[in-house]
Amino acid sequence: MVEKIYVTYNEVHKLCQKSADTILNEFKPNLMIAIGGGGYVPARILRSFLKKPGNPNIPIQAIGLSLYESLGTDDEVEAPGTKVTRTQWLDLSSLEMANLIGKNVLIVDEVDDTRTTLEYAVRELEKDVEQATQKLGRSGEKTTFSIFVLHNKDKAKKGALPQDLMAGGKYIAAQTVGDVWINYPWEATDIDEHDRLAAEAAKAKTSA
Repeated sequence: MVEKIYVTYNEVHKLCQKSADTILNEFKPNLMIAIGGGGYVPARILRSFLKKPGNPNIPIQAIGLSLYESLGTDDEVEAPGTKVTRTQWLDLSSLEMANLIGKNVLIVDEVDDTRTTLEYAVRELEKDVEQATQKLGRSGEKTTFSIFVLHNKDKAKKGALPQDLMAGGKYIAAQTVGDVWINYPWEATDIDEHDRLAAEAAKAKTSA
């Protein structure tokens, strides 16, 4: 049976808070892209901690990617699929893509599991930004991507990220966990039950 852990909204908030200084110092992002649906809440919480006095909030844009599929044996448990599906993307013909050119772009997701989704997001965004850069004649402006996830699963990855991103301090995971199934609060249909299970797990861990 797959081991499950339950993460509360408070824990998500604190994971974003503890990572904010590193993100500001290392990444200096001026735009965020949240991968839906798991990256939406962390990106919004993170934005509050990244705001500097006197400066506007960092804009958040959204893309939607789907990789997980049902195992068929348990309605609550899904397994990583083999193909990334776009459910929402930035419009190449609009200002959405032009706004990325020359920016430090922070990609936000909830979990780095197989790394397949993150690999796809970085690869496709880099490709689309390059196309927009050439189209608009802005080749002198460098766009830099970095990544923030709440959790990185300590496991063999199917996907790969650019070496300059990984080696250049542009990847941060707030917490590294084992290969477990993580239940996030925004997935819960009964938040009280979710929090109860989280509290039970925390109590059991303390008394172990």
